[in-house]
Amino acid sequence: MEDFDGVKIALIKDDQLLVILRDDKPGLRNANLWDLPGGGREGHETPFECVAREVDEELKIQLSPDAIIWEKTYPAMHDSGLTAYFMAAHISDDDIRNVVFGDEGQCWKMMSIADFMSDPTVIEALKGRMRDYLGSAA
Repeated sequence: MEDFDGVKIALIKDDQLLVILRDDKPGLRNANLWDLPGGGREGHETPFECVAREVDEELKIQLSPDAIIWEKTYPAMHDSGLTAYFMAAHISDDDIRNVVFGDEGQCWKMMSIADFMSDPTVIEALKGRMRDYLGSAA
């Protein structure tokens, strides 16, 4: 398996994405912008193990491997010399109802994919990754 730095995931329900507003702390990368769940790899995790752990920590959503519908590697957003994964998965109404928001970020919400793609307060690199996913699903 290829070495990688971390994973971000688009959690999709119909035409909506689950997004997280990043903390607004001095020095934090992408502070106060809308982000997708995910984060850095710990130890020798596989890409799925990494994203499943991050989604559990951030939202208490339990992902199964068969929930992943798409994945692709990209240069990491914070260091283009590193590799990161971007994944997409479907979530259910029950997943959304049962979210327990963790201690990273200010809040979470469901945002339409159209709004995500046009909102200037969404991390720009994630819009490009979503465009790739949407283009592959067409």
